[in-house]
Order: sequence, then C-alpha cells, then structure tokens
Amino acid sequence: MTAHTTPTAPTARLLTLSAATLALLLAQAAHAADHPPVFPARPAAAPAAAPAPAPAADKLAQARYLTRSLQWPAALDELKRINDTGSADWHNLMGYTLRNSKAPDLAAAEKHYAEALRIDPRHRNALEYSGELYLMKGDLDKAQARLATLASECGASGCQQQAQLQAAIERYKAAGNKYVPSNW
Repeated sequence: MTAHTTPTAPTARLLTLSAATLALLLAQAAHAADHPPVFPARPAAAPAAAPAPAPAADKLAQARYLTRSLQWPAALDELKRINDTGSADWHNLMGYTLRNSKAPDLAAAEKHYAEALRIDPRHRNALEYSGELYLMKGDLDKAQARLATLASECGASGCQQQAQLQAAIERYKAAGNKYVPSNW
C-alpha cells in the first residue's frame, strides 16, 4: 500500500489565506466609510491659467526628415512644394539639399544660403553650411570668414556648427586645400 497525500491541505491553506485577506479588505473599507479621512484645509486654488497655445506644426519636418535620410530629390520636391521663401530655415534647407544632391548645384545653393542669412544674419546652420560650400568651391578665405562669424555668434563656449565648420576647414587644409566631406 502506498502513501497517498491529498491536495486538500495546501488548497485549504490558500482558501483560508484568501478569506482572511478578503475579510481584512472589507473591514478597512467599512472603517473608511464610517471615518472619512481628515485633511488640512487647502488654500483656495488659484484660477486656472489659460493653456499655452500649441506650438505651430513644423512645416519643414518632412523635408528635414528627407534630408537626414539622404533622399535629396524627394527633399527638393518637398521644399519646392512648401515654397516658404520668407523663411531662413527654408532657404537654408534648400541650399543644403542643392549642395548635397547627387549633382550639386553650388550656385543655387549659395543664393539660398545668402538669402537665409539676409533674413537671419545669425542663422548658425546657414553660416556653417555656406562655409562648407565655400570649401567645395575652393574659397578658403570665405569659409574662414564664416567660421569667424560663427565664433562671434557662438561665444567662448562655442557651438556645434562652429566645431563642424572648423573640422571641415582642418580636413580641407590636411587634404592639400581640397574639400573632404564629413563622414558622419
């Protein structure tokens, strides 16, 4: 004859524990209903401020995405569709796209960078990218002038655009005054 254990002992313990837990929860609920919590008086709430206006949608977001994805023809088509000629950002992206396209149009890119800087003379990306364009054209002096403008704009702590143009100038000089694109 073999020993036989019944599964009822663990099950009975589990049921007893569950019943005790349920009884405790019910007792706490009953106590809370009879004795509401007492909180210190709160100062009168200030009137709700009007919600801040939602930021305007970035109409250049798709063009930015396409340039980051190196989809130059699609980026150019998107920028032409938007045609925001009053925007320094739009002109900067046009210049950037035209400069980086498979068949770069440096003259058109230069015109767009110039217009971006006419609209916003402190536009850091247009300053950096036009400096790189000057290196592509072999004009180190103009690239260095853009770097000096960025140094003035960015201050003692510098900025990303200044560092990137400085690196591009260093690559240019190291290559015997030939433009070397970054490999980011």
